[in-house]
Amino acid sequence: MYEPRFYRDQMAAGGLVPFEVRVEETDLLICATDDLSATAHELVVYYRALIEEFIERFPVFKTSFTPVEVPANAPDIVQSMADAAKAAGVGPMAAVAGAISEYVGRALLEHADEVIVENGGDIFIKSNKDRKMGIYAGESPLSNRLAVSVKAEDTPLGICTSSGSVGHSISFGRADAAVVFSADVALADAVATRVGNMVRTKEDIGRAIDFAQTVPGVEGVIIVIGDGLGGWGKFEFAPI
Repeated sequence: MYEPRFYRDQMAAGGLVPFEVRVEETDLLICATDDLSATAHELVVYYRALIEEFIERFPVFKTSFTPVEVPANAPDIVQSMADAAKAAGVGPMAAVAGAISEYVGRALLEHADEVIVENGGDIFIKSNKDRKMGIYAGESPLSNRLAVSVKAEDTPLGICTSSGSVGHSISFGRADAAVVFSADVALADAVATRVGNMVRTKEDIGRAIDFAQTVPGVEGVIIVIGDGLGGWGKFEFAPI
């Protein structure tokens, strides 16, 4: 049974066709120039199988909260997750949603020149025009009051969110939203998890941003906890 992604009602991608793809725990909202749901479904099944088959051989990949070294012949998507986890200092499954978003999204670009893939708050976007992405931050008074401008020339781009107050993903922090920007979507996902873990009060925002700045490939970060807000990077806030 799938949990309703109520924030999706607020998502709009002008000029694109929205459709959902669900395979076991994976629940994607995709916007593209055409309805590519059948192709996207096949891609999700394929990439999930690669990860699941690897976990059967190396169960620690699924359970570890710290980085895991993988063999050189591991599937590319598994290697991407492992590399992202190592850079962020978290377990590899912290990058799974972002990795699936990116690998599905990039494969769909063979069939469409604009694609947005949203996977539980982890987004891959390739757009031919500037777009706005709103930030949902649970019960924070800033929730749905912030948006960032995504420039077409900055895509493909990953925008990933971790939260200690929204959703079922494991977080050891209390951030309402820790948003990370990177062209490497698995990296954005893993670093969002690490940043979210670091934030338990507003006083933690600064050191969490400092950490994000040290990770090569991270292009920006936004942190929301209660009425506290901090950010760094190559993004611009835009009116909702």
